[in-house]
Amino acid sequence: MKTKEFNISQSFTIEEKRSYLIIKRIIDIFGSIIGIFITSILFIIVCLAIKIEDPKGPVFFSQVRVGKNKKEYKIYKFRSMVFDAEKKLEELLKYNEVSGAMFKMKDDPRVTKVGKFIRKTSIDELPQLLNVLKGEMSLVGPRPPLPREVKEYNNYHLARLAVTPGCTGLWQVTSRNSVGFDEMVELDLEYINNRSILLDFKIIFKTILVLFGSKNAF
Repeated sequence: MKTKEFNISQSFTIEEKRSYLIIKRIIDIFGSIIGIFITSILFIIVCLAIKIEDPKGPVFFSQVRVGKNKKEYKIYKFRSMVFDAEKKLEELLKYNEVSGAMFKMKDDPRVTKVGKFIRKTSIDELPQLLNVLKGEMSLVGPRPPLPREVKEYNNYHLARLAVTPGCTGLWQVTSRNSVGFDEMVELDLEYINNRSILLDFKIIFKTILVLFGSKNAF
């Protein structure tokens, strides 16, 4: 079967691209600082809740992800699973509920009670603001994949890695986990070819609206 090809839009001039990246980075820096400040009390509450329910493991969870140009980095999240969740993943892969190079399971037995709530509300993603501040991620961009997922990518899928990954993106505010891997890739590539500061602000605004109301988060 012939593999689809993807060409990144050349609509940007060199000057426009430089200006876009500079403005986007400034927004990321100020946005992440403001976000951390506003949610600081929530950070403390979530940390306490996680530690009370499952004292064995750490409050934060770090995991290697693949960013722009296949560069690997550690992503930060609030721990939403039991402390030895990674060891139990292999036996659960057969229950994967989405197609393609991605694992999602609605009733994942590794998820704690606190974990279910912070996942449902996307609160578990808040520590990624630290990744944004460090420049490893942007507020808006494609979902950063796992190394094992990238190993299954073809050249078309690899186009997702042409830009800095984000905390939220086009697929998160339109379909979230209700679509499969191929549909997610299409939405990410649509964002890449149409990216702009205005589109970023629209996605951030939609993210705020769906943050506490998503029925497809797991």
